[in-house]
Amino acid sequence: MIKVVTSAERHTSERGWIHSEFSFSFADYDDPSNAHFGCLLAHNDNQLNAEEGFKKHPHHDLEIVSYVISGTLQHEDDLGNKHLLEAGTVQVLSAGTGVNHSETNPSTTEPVRFLQMWFLPTSPQLESAWEYRTFSKEMRMNQCQPVVVGRGSSALNGSTDPLHIHQDIAIYLPYLETGKEIIFPQREDRRTHLYLISGHLEIGCDDGTFHLEPGDAARIHRSCDLRIKGSSSEGISEFILVDLP
Repeated sequence: MIKVVTSAERHTSERGWIHSEFSFSFADYDDPSNAHFGCLLAHNDNQLNAEEGFKKHPHHDLEIVSYVISGTLQHEDDLGNKHLLEAGTVQVLSAGTGVNHSETNPSTTEPVRFLQMWFLPTSPQLESAWEYRTFSKEMRMNQCQPVVVGRGSSALNGSTDPLHIHQDIAIYLPYLETGKEIIFPQREDRRTHLYLISGHLEIGCDDGTFHLEPGDAARIHRSCDLRIKGSSSEGISEFILVDLP
């Protein structure tokens, strides 16, 4: 089954210093029918204004994945990590036993746009950890190579040298040129969450063919070969795909 959730169906949060689009229940958005998709608890598309951000705050027993789409995001935590994350960078924060962190925009003029996803870990009270990696446009063009994999995941590492997470998932961040197609095989016992960051996509499965615009998502729970084709008039589309139990 493919369920398309359009950009307009997301919950918009406008707080002055940050603009967010929530794909699932989060903060002041409470919808029990849209609380999660498998172990995926949150998928937020955020834009932080210049010199704004989330002050240091605690988390525990969460796997937090962030992807910087444009601009620069500054991460700091009480594990001793402090780093500027440029566009194209993915970070994984395993909150586990507990960690305090902040995510801020160091620029005095430019906003930063980033995705943040929360996952339940495989078990509670795991050791807290943080890592990041920048993935070039070239290594992501017209191919589905994982950028984050779970320990024990069946995803092939390829040449991307992916980050690791305490959950049996795989995250992909392809760029797809117009007319190019990727086939993503799915299993009956797995789910797929696809979110279009920019451009246009045509996706197809046994359920039919669907056209996605920026901000649209597809939630898929079926065993089939998912066909993903670039259809943007601008030439290149960017999307995130999560394979999860």
